[in-house]
Amino acid sequence: MEDESGATVVVKISGTLMRDGGAPEAFWESVQALEDDANVVLVHGGGKQMTALSERLGHSPTVVQGRRVTEDLDLDVALWAMGGELNTRLVAQASRNGLTATGLTGADAHLLSVSKRPPWTVDGETVDFGWVGDVEGVNASVLTHLLSAGILPVVAPLGMDDDGAVYNVNADTVAHALAAGLGADALFFVTGSGGVQRCVDDPSTIVDCCTPATYRTAIEKGWITGGMRVKVETALAALRDGVNEAYICAPDDLLTRTHSTRVSLEKCDV
Repeated sequence: MEDESGATVVVKISGTLMRDGGAPEAFWESVQALEDDANVVLVHGGGKQMTALSERLGHSPTVVQGRRVTEDLDLDVALWAMGGELNTRLVAQASRNGLTATGLTGADAHLLSVSKRPPWTVDGETVDFGWVGDVEGVNASVLTHLLSAGILPVVAPLGMDDDGAVYNVNADTVAHALAAGLGADALFFVTGSGGVQRCVDDPSTIVDCCTPATYRTAIEKGWITGGMRVKVETALAALRDGVNEAYICAPDDLLTRTHSTRVSLEKCDV
């Protein structure tokens, strides 16, 4: 049932957590608990699964600053892995955990309107990301209709342009766009390691609060890189776009946030 308070949260789960096509049981327990207090929209990644399928096909994908270059075959892989198998398995797993869910991509009902990403200059070289889309608009009514019917939307990160061409979209970017489009109260990026760590594989070094100043320092010192860099960037962008709160957290930490990093535009009160 839709939460009477109207609170809405967007949760993005990393593909690295979805072993054997599903999320950890602790994650679903957290989502169930969240649904007691808010309307939840789930966005999933799938980079790990795309890479595995690409390698089976004899193809080596290219990733630049945590973002995947999407050639023709990469787009097919995204459709098969994320728009197909992963999305369906997550919906089925949600059902097994007592949640009523439906799967969709950003191409469904023009949920995500995108345009082809222009080339970037990275380290002095021009990078053409191919079939990668930048979000131009969100049809939030698609999600609000589902939420009002008590349905958990499970969104695969694909979008469509005005000509009906489908594009791969970074899942963190999709989560940011949907959270901003819905005016969400909170945005959660769920990772296997929990929050941002100063030292890899050392949970005791998780940073409680990450501000723009913290982020700049971390980039200079090299302890925020790759996919985590994208998460912090998109969390900060979401806050600038009106989302109230943003967190990077572990699968079982959506409520307690004891192993989480709160991302803030200003100094955190922690």
